[in-house]
Amino acid sequence: MRFEIPDHKLLVHEVPLPILWGDMDSLGHVNNTLYFRYMEQARVSWIAAINGQVNSADEGPVIANTFCNFYRPLVFPGNLVVKLYVANPGRTSIDTYVSIERADDPGNVYAAGGATLVWVSMKDGRPLPLPSFLRALEGQPPKLPGSEAPPALPEK
Repeated sequence: MRFEIPDHKLLVHEVPLPILWGDMDSLGHVNNTLYFRYMEQARVSWIAAINGQVNSADEGPVIANTFCNFYRPLVFPGNLVVKLYVANPGRTSIDTYVSIERADDPGNVYAAGGATLVWVSMKDGRPLPLPSFLRALEGQPPKLPGSEAPPALPEK
């Protein structure tokens, strides 16, 4: 089964990552579990970039679900461009999507996936309303990536 990534998403972050020798498996390509780590790094670095930290002792994100579609194998050596998109902010959750390209092969997606993040209390694990820095993604005029205020999400 292939999960489709929606058209109504907003690019919010890009992360360059190296392909490490140890990322490969015995078949000579990047092990499938590493793709999930690449996606995780994009989400974590984005939240840290806009919030100054990923979570506090009181609250933070957890993953409700995740998926990855594998299109082409990645092999060492190389560098990646991992692009993070967001869509559908709700009261307690937001959908994130990732595309993974090789830096030396721009525009060709090697894998794409996503995860739904739920903001929770670290004390009891119960959902909390999204923090203001994530709620700000909805209802503002579009901004360029890297601007002070987060950009608005496109309409469905």
